[in-house]
Amino acid sequence: MFGLSLEHLVILLVAALFVLGPERLPGAVATVARSARRAREFATGAQQRLEAELGPEFQQLRKPLQDLQALRDFDPRTALRRHLLDDGPAAPPSVGLSPGERPPVDSEAT
Repeated sequence: MFGLSLEHLVILLVAALFVLGPERLPGAVATVARSARRAREFATGAQQRLEAELGPEFQQLRKPLQDLQALRDFDPRTALRRHLLDDGPAAPPSVGLSPGERPPVDSEAT
């Protein structure tokens, strides 16, 4: 919730207890919870309206944002590990010479 850890929430509650007092703290917590719920409902409703109005174009708009998020989460160590441990495409099999056949001569190499 808002990127806060449990410790931060406890510190905020203790500070609110000292500032507001035990009489007004339950009402303040209820007001904050109600406001957070309304904000979440508003954001969800706005997203649903956008999806309904734009239809399939919404997914086309969302795709570049997901690609940017993937770049933002890029970890070079993970990419290097994946590259080094990936088997990759197999090398094409080499064609050998028949018994007694001479290898081709490259006139530019001699």
